Order: sequence, then C-alpha cells, then structure tokens
Amino acid sequence: MNRRTLLIAGIAGIVLVAVLAGAAFLLLRKGGGKESSAVLTPDRDETSRRNILDLVREYIEQGEYQRALDHLDNLLIADSGDAEARELRDAALRARAAASAAAEQAAAEQAAALAAGVLDAGRRATVSDAAAREREEQLRRQEAEAAARAAADAERKAAADAEAARRRAQEEELARASRELQARMRAVNDLVSQGRERLAKDDFEGAAAAFTDARSRMPEGETRFEAQKLADMAEGYYGAYARNPSGENGARAAREATSLASEAARKDPDQALPHYTLGKLYRDLHQWDNAASELKEAARLEPDNYLYSFDLGRVYFSGRRYADARQSFETAVHLNAGFEPAWYNLGGTLRALGRQDEALAAYRRAVGVKADYAVAHREIGRILMLKGDNRGAAEAFTNALRYSPGDIASLRELGAAQSAMGNYAAAESSFSRALAASPNDDQTNYNMAVVKIALDKGEEAVAFAQKAAGTVPSSEVYAYTLGLAHENAGSLDGAILAYKTAASLAPRYVKPRINLGRLYLENGLAADALRFLGEAYRAESGNFEVNNNMGAAYAKQENWISSVEHYEKALAVEPGNPTVRMNLARAYAGAGNLAAARDAYREVLRVQADNWDAIFELGKVYTGLGNTGEAKKSLEDLVRRNPSYPGRQEAERIVAGL
Repeated sequence: MNRRTLLIAGIAGIVLVAVLAGAAFLLLRKGGGKESSAVLTPDRDETSRRNILDLVREYIEQGEYQRALDHLDNLLIADSGDAEARELRDAALRARAAASAAAEQAAAEQAAALAAGVLDAGRRATVSDAAAREREEQLRRQEAEAAARAAADAERKAAADAEAARRRAQEEELARASRELQARMRAVNDLVSQGRERLAKDDFEGAAAAFTDARSRMPEGETRFEAQKLADMAEGYYGAYARNPSGENGARAAREATSLASEAARKDPDQALPHYTLGKLYRDLHQWDNAASELKEAARLEPDNYLYSFDLGRVYFSGRRYADARQSFETAVHLNAGFEPAWYNLGGTLRALGRQDEALAAYRRAVGVKADYAVAHREIGRILMLKGDNRGAAEAFTNALRYSPGDIASLRELGAAQSAMGNYAAAESSFSRALAASPNDDQTNYNMAVVKIALDKGEEAVAFAQKAAGTVPSSEVYAYTLGLAHENAGSLDGAILAYKTAASLAPRYVKPRINLGRLYLENGLAADALRFLGEAYRAESGNFEVNNNMGAAYAKQENWISSVEHYEKALAVEPGNPTVRMNLARAYAGAGNLAAARDAYREVLRVQADNWDAIFELGKVYTGLGNTGEAKKSLEDLVRRNPSYPGRQEAERIVAGL
C-alpha cells in the first residue's frame, strides 16, 4: 500500500440532517511506512461515527432534538464509553429543555397578551454577538425558509381550494332560501368579503366596520349561516395575524380571530372551520396539545378535507407524537395523493420513526408530484448516503441544486457524496463553491482539507485544515486531520504537533497516537513510539493498528516476547494479512521459538509463493532447527529462482556449510 493510498483510505460519506446537517466525512490514516512498522486499513466504523456526530450537531442547531437523541442513543448502545456522544447527548437534552421552557413561557406570555391586547410574538431575544457567525445563521435560515416556502405555496392552493368548496356549499344553501332571505344573506356575504379584503390591506378599522355592519344584518334564526360568517371573519383576522404576528395589529388580529372562531363553534358545533382556525392559532403559540385537539375536531367534522389532516400531522410532529403524525399524513395523502407537502412531511415522520426505506419512498412520491421540489431531493440524497448509495445520493443532491442553486446544504453534501465515490476533483469543486458562499464554515473547510489530501495537494490541505481547527479548537478530529495535511505536505514537525494536540483533546482517540507512534518508529525512536502506542493500547487493546505497530516497536528494541504478543493480537484481527504473519515469524525467530517461526514462514509462503525474504529466512530457520535437507532445499530454490536476490551470497555460504 503506497503513501497516497494510506492517506486517502479513510474517506467516507456523511450521514445530515439533518440535517444538517450538514455534510461530513472523515479521512482517518491508520499509519503506514516500512513493512516492519505497519500495514494499515481504513476504519469505516470511526468514519460512520464521526458522520453521525456531525449530523447530530446539525439537528441540535436546527432544534431537531429528538432526532439527535435517537442517533446518540444508538452510538451509546454500541459504545457506552463514548465520551463525545455522551457530551452531545447532555447538550441536546439541555437544549431541548431550554427550548421547551422558552416555548412554554412564550406561549403563556402570548396567551396573556391576547387578552390584554399587546402581542409581540415575532420578537426573538437571542441575537448572535459574533459577526463572523451571522452569515452562517443566515444560510441556515435560508435553508429552512426554502422548505417552508415549498410547503406554503402548495398549502395556499389547498386553502384556496377549501375556501372555494365552502363557498359552493354556502351558495347551495343560499339557493334553498326564499328570495327575501337570499337578499339578506347576500348582503351579509358582501360585507364579510369586503371586510376580509380590507384586512388583506391591513385596514383594520375598515374591516371592523364592515364586520359590524354584517353582524347587524344577520337574518334571525339562521344560526348555521351566522356561524359560517363568523368563521369567515375569524379566518380573515387569522390571515392578517399570520402575515405579521409581531406587527402593530398582530395582537388585535389574534384576539379577534380567537373570539370569532370560538363564538362560531358555540353557535354551530358541527362546523369544522372555526376549530381549524383555533387549531392554527394554538399551533402558532406552540401549544401542541390544544392545537391537536382543535385540528382533530376539524378533521372529524370534515373528514374529506386533506388540509386538516395535514396540519394535524404537523402539530403532532412538532409535539414529537410521531406515530400520530404518521397516521395523519397518511390520511392526507390518501385524500389527495397530489399534495406533495404531505408526502414530504410523511417522509420526515417516517425518518423520525427510523423507517428509512419507507421515508425514501415518500420523498420520491413528493418529487413525483412536484419535480422541482428541491428540499425533497435533498432528503432523498441524505437517505441514500446513509444506505451507502453514494452515486444515487450525488444525483439527488445535484437535482436539489438544479432547482435551488443557493442550497448550500445540498452543495456540501454533494461534495461528501462525490468524495465517497472517489471523485475528489468533483468534490473539490463542490466544496469550493460552498466555501465561496460560506468561507468560515468549519466543517466545509475540514472536508476540503480531506479532499486536498486525497489529491496530494498537501500545502493547500494545511490551509483549510488550519482554518477548521482554528474555528473549532476543541475538535480532536480537526486537529488530527491537520496532522494528516502536514504529513502530506512533508512537514514532520507540523504533523507531530497537530497529532499531539489531537491526542491531548481526547484521551481515548487512538488515531493520532497510532500515527505518532509510527512517525517516531520510522525515525528510530522506539521508546517514544511505545509511549503513544501504549496510550492507544490502553484505550483499544484489540485494535489491529495499535498491536501491529507495537509489535514493530518492540522488535526494534529486540524485546521479542512482547513483539510476539502484539503481532499475535494483530494477526487475530486480520488472520489473512501476510505482512503481519511475516513480522510475527521474525519475532518468533528472534525469541528463539524456531518451530513457531518455521510454521509462520510456511503460512506466508502458502499465500505468497514468491516472497523471497520468507524463503531465505525459512532456510535459515531450518538450519537452526538442524533440518539441513529442508534448509538446503529452500536456499537452493531461492538462488535458482531469483539469482539477483540481495542475500544470494549469504544463502550460498550457508548451503556450502551444510
């Protein structure tokens, strides 16, 4: 395995976003160098772990705490001693508790404000003081807004369809009335429509006057008609509130919507619309249980209205009632298979339930209805990355970018998919575009460093790795990658310093310790090598690379007993590795266990018949065992088959002396 292969062996794809989040992948060098030092292979378990942790961080940033906790639980089940996963779990729990408390407080304040007539629902208390992070926050908002806009467009059409259906029903009811009653009803209808038009222009006084006039003209005894008109007024006020909840008239609009919808529901308990309006108001206040109760009633009263089931599903999801959310979204798509936001939200719910294949099918139905549904294409890419289909993921992220060129999340994750495919030049281009939009993103700088290493652009890799490590100095992986970049650039001192930093940040992180051990060993400092390898061994005693390098270090010290011990442990992990078996044979010979050395050399030659060193050394072992016949046979075979072998003269001297 050459130096470049060793450097790029650890690249793999992401797991965000949940995510976002964000894309991430790891390059984990396991060592390398001389044959007696190590033969190292990619550690994809560690790569997968890092990708999951990156996705968890994105979920926490986006407030998707349950998704983050689900992934962390899986990591901790696999390794209860994973300190980083435990820290992230605690952070997610604290963040969720804080968010819940803040939401409850905001809901209480806003509910009180509705009664008092003072509402400031849109104001946010938290503003970043770090100007360098402002662009990152803006990008995250843009990603969220893109998803919201995609759903809002379809939802507006659905609401318009529902409104038209209500109008048709009211016209049918109007047609059954007498001419005199029809005239009075039409006058009320016109006034209500006039009031809603004025609300759309934020003319609250004009709207109030029109609604007051409409109420004064309500036909006596027509309770159902009156309830319908009150519900229409409530919807008008809700629309004004939703457009600008924190504006000057936000409190008034919310208060009027609540009052009118409640009155409509009392006058006609069989009418769905007022419950729907109240459900939306409670939803906006993050009062999930109250919202679910109202929306559930709306859906019961009007079971064919897919929008009610859709909004009920969203409320259930926000309240982390994922099984209920799934049922509501499935009802919505059953009622209207052409409503793509319901498919999209069903996909997200199925992901929360851990049903990735079903989620993938739902997202594909979403883009089947709406081909330019960019955020759905992105989610398809994320699932395919998790399933190891990097080519399919790259195609999905490319589709997302085709319809939403400013989607930085998809751009980052496209780079990760391209890297996992080994298409480093394409990944370099993708990450370059992402960094042009977000130059300070630590994860993208890190990913770019990994790609630059894969492309043997060591000095460029150092610059990107330094930026990532400087942005998040507590990240042992960033520091480790900086060490890899320095090695690729030929800077031994820089590599050692970075690896030592990575090791100091994480006591159980074996990768930098392995590489420190290898570097010291390659430079003849076996004692220093063993110090770092010993730390790695205490963290992971069954690690192949650790034991293989420790076997080499002890061999340098001619501590053959310890060398044998660690080579045997390495071979137990990779029994088919001929290089380790060769080194073990040498250690047996050094320890004086010639019979074991003989058997080990024979096993090497069984899989590598032209391993000239093994043939030569086996001949010497036979000599030591007093088996002159086999010794002569091995050494003469070596000279005959490879007359240019460097040890030919020594082999001929041994044969001559037998």
